[in-house]
Order: sequence, then C-alpha cells, then structure tokens
Amino acid sequence: MSIITPDATRRLTVLDAPSNLGLRPPAPGVVPGCYKAPWALRDAGLVARLGAADAGALVPPRYVATWQPGDGVRNGPAIAAYARRLADRVAAIRADGGFPVLLGGDCSILLGPALALRRAGRYGLAYLDAHSDFRHLGNSPHVGSAAGEDVALVTGRGDDYLTDLDGLRPYVRDEDVILLGVRDDEDLPELADSGLAYVPGSDIDLDQARKVLVRDELDGFWIHVDADVLDPSVLSAVDSPTPGGLDAAQLTALLRGLLALPGAAGLEVTILDPDLDEDGGQAALLADILVDALTGWSQARAAKG
Repeated sequence: MSIITPDATRRLTVLDAPSNLGLRPPAPGVVPGCYKAPWALRDAGLVARLGAADAGALVPPRYVATWQPGDGVRNGPAIAAYARRLADRVAAIRADGGFPVLLGGDCSILLGPALALRRAGRYGLAYLDAHSDFRHLGNSPHVGSAAGEDVALVTGRGDDYLTDLDGLRPYVRDEDVILLGVRDDEDLPELADSGLAYVPGSDIDLDQARKVLVRDELDGFWIHVDADVLDPSVLSAVDSPTPGGLDAAQLTALLRGLLALPGAAGLEVTILDPDLDEDGGQAALLADILVDALTGWSQARAAKG
C-alpha cells in the first residue's frame, strides 16, 4: 500500500458542497432542501469545534426540476460539470496537506472526490448509507436521480459523460467498495448478486471493512456518510428515512474506527435536510457526531505521534 496516512499534520479542512442536483423534488414546485445542510452544520459550530481550516464553498449549478422517464439522469450534465470542479478542489486540499471534510448536499457529490482520488491512484470507498444507491440500467428500467445511483456511477455503470470523466472509468473498482449500514429491503436482494461487499443493518464489524479497505493494492479510501445511516428515531430529517439504523454512539464509533485505519483520505456527509429540522436539533446532533469522531481520531493520531 502506497498511502498518505492521515496524521496530526494533515489538518481537517471543511469544504461546502451544497449540491442538490441528484435528488428529485420532494413535492411539486419544491427543491430538495439538503443544499442548506452546510449552513445548518456551520450554525451548529462545526468548523470552529473541529478546529478546521475553512475552504469555503463550491457553488453548484442551477437545479432543474423537470424530468420524465427516458430523460436519463436528472441534471446529469450539471452533475458532471460539478464533479470535475469538486475534484479539483478536493485535490487542492490534499495537495496542501489537508484532510477534506465535505459538507453536502446530496450523495451525487461523491463523484467529485472519487474522480480526484482516481486521478491520484487506486482508492477504495466506505459507503455508510441506508440505501445501496446502486440503480443502473442493468437492474432498473430507467435511471433518474443520481443520488440513488452514485455507487453505480463511481463503479462505472452509466453514461460515459458521468462515469468516464478524464477517461478514468471506473473511479472505484467493485472489489474496493464496501457498503455499511444498508438496510432498504429493495436493495438487499440485488446487492447479493452485485459483487459488492456490504454489511447490512446496524451490527457492523470493523474487521469486514478493514479486509476491503486496507490492502496492498490500494492507495487509501474515501468515507461517505449519508445521514440516513442513522435510525429515524435518532435523525429523521432526510429524504428517505429507513428504520433499523445506527444510533449516535454506533455511528461515532464506526467513524472513529474507519478513520483510524491506514489510508483514510477524506470524508463527506450528505442528505441532511434542514427543511425537515425546524429547530436545528438534528443538525446539532449530526455536528456532535462529526466532532466526536473527527476530533477523537485527530487526538489519537497526535498521541501516537
């Protein structure tokens, strides 16, 4: 493994990626509210509490709600353009010695860091989500919203303009992906035949992740955290809440464990919708989890150093 191992000298660096391009409208005439999540997390003091550098925000293209089956990926060209720009920003953070922490936005922002890391070598993916986000034309009559397709896209399943940016398809190989916490009943049967590693439900053994993510042929791995990996009794301000998820302590421990593995290259958090969190309490809870996980990891690294 030829990795850049995260340590106390790689400063946490927060970048807002407030794209909602990959979601369908929650109601007619309404745009998905997850683009507000970075503001909500910042309002909960996330950046200051992390002691992180602030890399600002990458403003996404305009959201267009009109779509019908057969149109391909909703907002697809805009998502591809945003992925290129986000990849450049992630690469710049890492080149400057930072550890990127991206605040989404929806799950389609994954294409940006996946492309950035593919440009640099071969990286794995720890995908923490209640859903597989693996819809593609091989298992569905049509594609639609990229936030339900991003695992398929980064593993090379889909139109070239999304899956083969810079001629680098796939950004992540099937054998380098592990889905953690997936529990949607419709997703589990297709995952069994997909070739992707996955751990369903909330009883997650870190050793299973280690076997996929810490291998000599990998240069490291990216961590994706969809807020819906948490149980709705803990956090419900997401577009598709699904029972049977993690509690706050379980997610904190899982993130600390993943971050402690050799090769963690960055992290993104997605799907929190402040429109469904009127008092900001769920954003505050998610900020608490991120602070506990990231500062705990950083302090542990510093102690070892």
